[in-house]
Amino acid sequence: MAKILRTTLHFTAIALIAIAVYVAYQMWRYELFKTPVYEEVPPILPVMSGGSKVLLFSKTNSFRHIEAIPAVESLFKNFADKHDWGLFITENGAIHQADLLDKFDLIVWNNVTGDVLTEVQREALKNHMNAGGSFLALHGTGGNEDYDWSWFPKHLIKTQFIGHPMFPQFRDGTLTIEDRSHLATKHLPASKAWHEEWYSFDKSPRDEVTVLISVDEAEYDVPDSLKMGSDHPLVWHHKVGEGTVFFSALGHLAEAYEDEEYKTLLEQASIWLLDQ
Repeated sequence: MAKILRTTLHFTAIALIAIAVYVAYQMWRYELFKTPVYEEVPPILPVMSGGSKVLLFSKTNSFRHIEAIPAVESLFKNFADKHDWGLFITENGAIHQADLLDKFDLIVWNNVTGDVLTEVQREALKNHMNAGGSFLALHGTGGNEDYDWSWFPKHLIKTQFIGHPMFPQFRDGTLTIEDRSHLATKHLPASKAWHEEWYSFDKSPRDEVTVLISVDEAEYDVPDSLKMGSDHPLVWHHKVGEGTVFFSALGHLAEAYEDEEYKTLLEQASIWLLDQ
């Protein structure tokens, strides 16, 4: 009996160590141990041919969406080819300077996480938006719990991310398309099945934004600490000063950017923003 007990404890210890190593590896893989980096020297912009100029910014100083980020980059390369856009992709936060941002007709933050800008760079983005810029924020961009820059969740996103369900992290739900008159959603059915890491926020931003898509959180078993109740928006647009913001909390998984209807949503949202 003692030998069996020792053997059991031995294998249990090995299993726990293996689990701990795996968890640590995953945290490293998704850059949760990353020391924040802040660039001071901006990238050199190439001569961009084409019509509209689009900046695709994918910097992370926190959790990195290692599958979604390249999927979005690939998608926007296709959009640029299709519509003759001049596309510049960078993770250099120093691109956020007034003279550089003003060269772009649309800024896309592709699953940007953590505080990624210096105070000067923050002010440049804020001024750009207040003066009439267009901004597309994708998934993780609105999913920061610990922003040191209160203007971003309060004004640019319009609400504060508080978390998402875990164990399981991804769950099935049904999207409700509330506004099918918008260019970005007119192609969608009234509802759409979706598999997602469902974001929750400290409050519904409905009073300050135009909600396009929401979800019935009763369908995917939300923990009490994350419940928003009967009003749970996920995709919306709004004004920031003279600027326009379009935010989608959808798209943690790379597969989202292979869904034809969601690809069209992002394409049409970009076209709509370029016309603002």
